[in-house]
Amino acid sequence: MNEQRILGLDYGDKTVGVAVSDILGITAQSLETIRRDGAEVFKPVIKRLKEIVEQYNVTEIVLGYPKNMNNTLGDRCRKTEEFKERIKKTIKLPIVLWDERLSTMAVTRAMIQADMRRDKRKNIVDQQAAAFILQGYLDSKRTM
Repeated sequence: MNEQRILGLDYGDKTVGVAVSDILGITAQSLETIRRDGAEVFKPVIKRLKEIVEQYNVTEIVLGYPKNMNNTLGDRCRKTEEFKERIKKTIKLPIVLWDERLSTMAVTRAMIQADMRRDKRKNIVDQQAAAFILQGYLDSKRTM
């Protein structure tokens, strides 16, 4: 299998949304939401990410970077950078931090407009946000 893909991640306090590109690097598809049991629980998350990287032959990771609206870096950015460093210890791939301002809000708004029930939105918002982040990255690569 020589198909290579890019992985998109939306890192949060309780979950990590996961998306993967198609083999051409044109579109992003939501994949799953990995639940975390507590703020300091990383091992099961990293283990699952490693499985996904191997399964989809991932060559690069795009990690949503939650800058503040005024472009400053807050506590969420620090936590995201820490998560990135934890990933790098186990998964030896390039990791790109990608500005994700308003991604979850945009995805939630789209799901509300599609008349999706709240309980359904809650279960998929993080993986949809990961797909939104990854799609922005993929689109930027095509316009460079």
